[in-house]
Amino acid sequence: MDVDERFEWKGRSIAWGKAGSGPAVVFCHGTPFSSRVWSRYADALSADFTVYLWDMPGYGESAKHHEVDFGSQAKAFAALLEHWELDRPHVVAHDFGGAVSLRATLAEKAAYRSLMLVDVVAVPPSGSPFFQFVKRHPTTLDELPAYIHEAILRAYVSAASHRGLREAELDELVKPWLTAEGQPAFYRQIAQYDEQYLVENERILGNLAIPVKVVWGRDDAWIPTATGKRLADLIPGASYVEVPEAGHLIQYDAPVALATLLRDWLSPDRCISGDRKDLSTP
Repeated sequence: MDVDERFEWKGRSIAWGKAGSGPAVVFCHGTPFSSRVWSRYADALSADFTVYLWDMPGYGESAKHHEVDFGSQAKAFAALLEHWELDRPHVVAHDFGGAVSLRATLAEKAAYRSLMLVDVVAVPPSGSPFFQFVKRHPTTLDELPAYIHEAILRAYVSAASHRGLREAELDELVKPWLTAEGQPAFYRQIAQYDEQYLVENERILGNLAIPVKVVWGRDDAWIPTATGKRLADLIPGASYVEVPEAGHLIQYDAPVALATLLRDWLSPDRCISGDRKDLSTP
């Protein structure tokens, strides 16, 4: 599924796409990724749902020269939902998309039918050692020779997968950051990362009054399962499930398990429970 439509908002050109018919499902990607992480899942669900993908400002096919902090992205997401004229869509978020979707509903008052949070950045602390290094040296890294930048980027993104990414998958994920515009944008989005938004989100997670499911790859090397469990504990009525043999890029590591969880969650007769589950046990 492609993101070949454009939403112009406050000087930002946001790429998005839509397919299918039925109840609305909106996917939010994280960093340093794009809507491509969700495209196969959107395609599969489009027979029964109207699916929406979007690239956040600064990512993928969207313009890359804008502010990309959590607050700006949440406002952009709320505006996009209004532009689509959606009435309480299901929202599925990964990584940075978790904090963005949470802030959009908690602070910007966007209304959702349900929220699935998949290996998300949502509560502090966050940020890998590499992430913290880049925050300290953003402009220096802008000037790296392109081949060194590419080598760093490929190593960084590869570490998000537990099973290992296929060459074509890795190529697709790093491609937006390899252009003359993309290289500084990659380091800029890390430099603008502000954990204060996560602190603010955490304080008001108890205000969520929608069905929420937290899904975590048991082998996530970027964000430990303890963070996922703590997030679920902070959200009233949230359920939690771990997926074995899956890292941070669970979309690539465990596609069958994740697709099954998505289908079950979006089913109108699903049973929402606060019980912790583990997909490795019957």
